[in-house]
Amino acid sequence: MFKFLNKFIKNSSLSLMSLVFTGLIIFGGFYFYVLITLPDVRQLKDMSMQIPLRIYSSDGKLIGEFGEKKRIPITLDQVPKTMLHAILDTEDQRFYEHRGVDFLSLLRAIISFIETGKKSQGASTITMQVARDFFLYRQKTFVRKLNEILLAFKIDNTFSKNEVLELYLNKIYFGNRAYGVASAAQIYYGKSLGELTLAQTAMIAGLPQAPSRNNPIANPQAARERRNHVLQRMLESNHITLAQYNTAISAPSATNYHESLVEVPAPYAAEMARNAAVSHYGDLAYDSGIKVYTTIDSRLQSIANQALHDGILAYDQRHGYRGPEGHLAQTNHTYWRRKLQSITIIGNLQPAAVINANSKNISALLADGNTINIGAINFNWAQPKLTSGDIIRVYKNTSNQWRLAQLPKIEGAIVTLDPKTGAILALSGGFSYATSNYNRAIQAERQTGSAFKPFIYSAALEKGLTLATVINDAPIVLLDPATKSLWRPQNDSQTFYGPTRLRTAITQSRNLVSIRLLQTIGIPFVVDYLKNFGFEGTTEVPPALSLALGTGSITPLKMAVAYAVFANGGYKITPFVINSITEPDNKKDKTIFKAEPITIPEIKDPKNKTPTAPRVISAQNAYLITDALKDAIESGTARKARILNREDLAGKTGTTNDQIDAWFSGFNSDLITTVWIGFDQPHTTGEHGSTAALPIWIQFMKNALENSPNHGMKRPDGITTVRIDPTTGFLANPEQENAIFEMFTESTAPKTQAPLQPPVVDNSMDQVEQTPDSLF
Repeated sequence: MFKFLNKFIKNSSLSLMSLVFTGLIIFGGFYFYVLITLPDVRQLKDMSMQIPLRIYSSDGKLIGEFGEKKRIPITLDQVPKTMLHAILDTEDQRFYEHRGVDFLSLLRAIISFIETGKKSQGASTITMQVARDFFLYRQKTFVRKLNEILLAFKIDNTFSKNEVLELYLNKIYFGNRAYGVASAAQIYYGKSLGELTLAQTAMIAGLPQAPSRNNPIANPQAARERRNHVLQRMLESNHITLAQYNTAISAPSATNYHESLVEVPAPYAAEMARNAAVSHYGDLAYDSGIKVYTTIDSRLQSIANQALHDGILAYDQRHGYRGPEGHLAQTNHTYWRRKLQSITIIGNLQPAAVINANSKNISALLADGNTINIGAINFNWAQPKLTSGDIIRVYKNTSNQWRLAQLPKIEGAIVTLDPKTGAILALSGGFSYATSNYNRAIQAERQTGSAFKPFIYSAALEKGLTLATVINDAPIVLLDPATKSLWRPQNDSQTFYGPTRLRTAITQSRNLVSIRLLQTIGIPFVVDYLKNFGFEGTTEVPPALSLALGTGSITPLKMAVAYAVFANGGYKITPFVINSITEPDNKKDKTIFKAEPITIPEIKDPKNKTPTAPRVISAQNAYLITDALKDAIESGTARKARILNREDLAGKTGTTNDQIDAWFSGFNSDLITTVWIGFDQPHTTGEHGSTAALPIWIQFMKNALENSPNHGMKRPDGITTVRIDPTTGFLANPEQENAIFEMFTESTAPKTQAPLQPPVVDNSMDQVEQTPDSLF
């Protein structure tokens, strides 16, 4: 019997040993198979973090961010100690003690699985989470967990603890497209890491476990419970005091989604830069950490934004109040707040609900729960008839007072260039990018009206005429042979002024003189000459006498480029919006593109191999037209700009037929700025360029040129000043009392003396003429 038992035990032991040995061989084979198939963790040194495309101003301020994943790379020394404690106390208390895997936590997870049959506890260390997020999938399986463990060992052997922690802080997902702690701080609280409160820090530290479930935006209650758990762990680890703990758990948990920390709103320019980057680099631009540095000057952009915003609102308020935006029937203010929070803020115009309104004051509730008061001086323009519950729009004016407003229907654009280089220094393509990304500064082709006349007059000077040339401002009737219809152009004043010198005609914007001038020098010559300013094609340059009145359709940017020819002394510059582009290179930025603009010769960088800007008109021509446009500000249609009290400004208003488009383009030697105002669906604005567009230009230039000395074009060689008879433009008689001084090129100065008795001109008869060109 005992022999049998001994034999049985001996055989059983051998069988068990064989089974164990076989199991070890199988497990060892599987282990080594998994080990050799694991990815090389050294890839982490070079692995891209999928950083979004960021657009900056020329002085390094963020103006736009594009990309699916939001990430702000940081180094470990940029992370506050409180955040490090919160994460380590919650996610991996023994991080600096274990070798990538915490076997105590792993054992607890195994026991939990045996007891419950569920894989409820992952026991993942920070190193294991890095392994999973960089190399593996998130589905819970034993194979993935084994891979995770083995990868964690390899990572721990390859990298220092601080390197692993830095990878974690930059890579881990925190919900709402936020990757990394710095991005999470921005997305959830609109703050940098150093600005977070203890409660906010704990909230972010608790997110990696379940970013969707514990999200403070979508699920404040679950987020509060998780945050308080993090605070409890910090208290137990003696990283916060009991007083700090009690204060933090009492803090509210709900928050809102915050966009990127755009420092200077320039969405239209940012979109131009984004489009250029993606066109060149493809979709890789969105997650390769590319930084685009634009030509946008943050100070000038802010000034341009404000000027366009104020000008559009001023126009809208001049044309009356259209009534409240809606009405809230209930009187419950909590309901009001919820409804107001669902209404988008547009162009800083906030929605508000009227509480009480009388002739002296309007009290209203904002979406954030604050109550504001609007004094009569800030709503009298509207003469509103408001009742409790009416939804209105409000904003703070420059005096920090609340003012009644409404969403404007009119639109506009402003663009500012450096006339020496073509750099776009400021650009806004509309009142609100949020409601319309249509960039009117570069896409809206609109008739320019009298703002186009300086180019016609420049052509006349090239043809040999002068600013003293006299052309009759008298009625004219033109017959279009194509339609057999008659065209009777008139001056805006409905008055005819008789013989008029060209300087006066451009200063006072005389239509009849401009038409006869174009007729005199010839449409074919002018069409060809206008190519010097970048105008080509029948859309921009219709080959007809109506061209003299600006019937070509041109974008604001193209108008600014054309005016730059006058501002820089006769050179054709090319506009550009990107200065440079960089990409990440071992924690540094490497420049992969740098603009080499075509500049005027006076400022050309000797190291820049790019040719200088071509001269397209003579310096004398540019100087004379600029001088005439100075008169337009001093005594002509733009005389409102005299308020700027500067001697270096020149410019021209423009108003199209039926007052559909309003323009002003003006400059000195440092800045050229064009403003356009009109409706997207063209119909009358009811205002001239001097009323709708010029005030915006004045506000911009006042602030843009503040503390800047006068800087106008220097008088070039070849210009002479002559005393002339103002009626005929000829040389004045020696004793003539009403003689004036006029400038000429040396080759065109008058040689003939004016007659003692000027000729009599009959302005009463219409001249019916036939032109072979299509008028429209």
